[in-house]
Amino acid sequence: MKSPFFRNRLAFIVLAASCFMVFAAMGTRQTFGMFFNFFESDLGVSRTHFGLAIAIQALTWGVMTFFLGILADKFGARRVSCFALLIYAFGIYSLTLPNSSGLIFLLNLGVLAGIGMGGGGAQLAVGAVSKHFPNENRSKASGLVTAFGSFGMFVFPLISALSLSQTSWQNSYLILVCFLIIAAGFSLLIKLPDDTSSPNAVPDNQGALSALKEALGHKGYIFLTLGFFVCGFQITLVATHVPGYVIERGLEAWTGTAILSLIGLFNIAGTLTMGYLADKYSKKLLLSGLYFLRGITIILFLALPASSGLAIVFGVCFGFLWLATIPATNGIVAQIFGTKHITMLFGLVFFSHQIGAFLGAYLGGYFFDQYGSYDYAWYCSIALSLFATLMHLPIDERPLKRVTV
Repeated sequence: MKSPFFRNRLAFIVLAASCFMVFAAMGTRQTFGMFFNFFESDLGVSRTHFGLAIAIQALTWGVMTFFLGILADKFGARRVSCFALLIYAFGIYSLTLPNSSGLIFLLNLGVLAGIGMGGGGAQLAVGAVSKHFPNENRSKASGLVTAFGSFGMFVFPLISALSLSQTSWQNSYLILVCFLIIAAGFSLLIKLPDDTSSPNAVPDNQGALSALKEALGHKGYIFLTLGFFVCGFQITLVATHVPGYVIERGLEAWTGTAILSLIGLFNIAGTLTMGYLADKYSKKLLLSGLYFLRGITIILFLALPASSGLAIVFGVCFGFLWLATIPATNGIVAQIFGTKHITMLFGLVFFSHQIGAFLGAYLGGYFFDQYGSYDYAWYCSIALSLFATLMHLPIDERPLKRVTV
């Protein structure tokens, strides 16, 4: 007999609160590049300094997702996420102050925003939501959370653009601060389930260290972690360098903006579709196919004659594949190990993603500076697609059989 999507009222409340939280957190992050000119003119921030802040943010985000995940699994995500979002809001507010430059700028945009994303981003939210849904509905729920993050990535740049046309950049950032404070209030609704019983329940006496050792001893978990590194490399390479790449190929600058906008829009459909499919079919095969399609998409983007039409098609296709990895990746972790320590375990997988993100951003610029072209970075991305395609195939998705004493 098929179980209902929502087991109880609490599951609906947690899913709705998580969706809004991720909508605000990821949407705010998507606007940072829009404010660079103001950082440069009013705060004296160089492009190198701005890039370093984003790199620090990516690594802080990855590290904090893991450690905050441990706390969220033990005490619940509500206090952890609320605290992180308030830190996020304080960091964004501090950017508007006249002395927010130099190391203070790195602290605000790099460390504090990174902490906020670690506690308020999709990675912690899908872990919290996963505890409320059985395996047959878990990926769909995770897909909804990720889709709302994508919706925020699409909507918040529009909100910021409208605000910047009407008022100062400082006031525009205060609007984002209000969204983050409201999201912090919603995060207090993200409670642990009333019962933790499931077909793959983790023994009550299993601690975080024991769960981590168990996961690191599972080959499938290692393969999954390595595969998610590829995801981080690819999406950050595209997000950071595709605007420069299309100009290099002779296209107008608007095509890069169009690609990024279409990625945000079609990512909504991609995550929802993957969430639905991952609850019906093998998650590892879906991930393997997704990385293979990413490789094909990049090859065609490089090989076909440059045109605005090709850029739009690339944005649509890559957007559909953008964060569609999250529902299936999180789903495999929960399916194998259960949900008691899901936020911590997925947090470590996500840290691998952020290392890939750091390298994707850095190597794209490095290869361009060394060789005057982004081609070598794209070649790395294609090779990594093949690597991830093969890496997911041997994963054993079956739940661990634990001996109860």
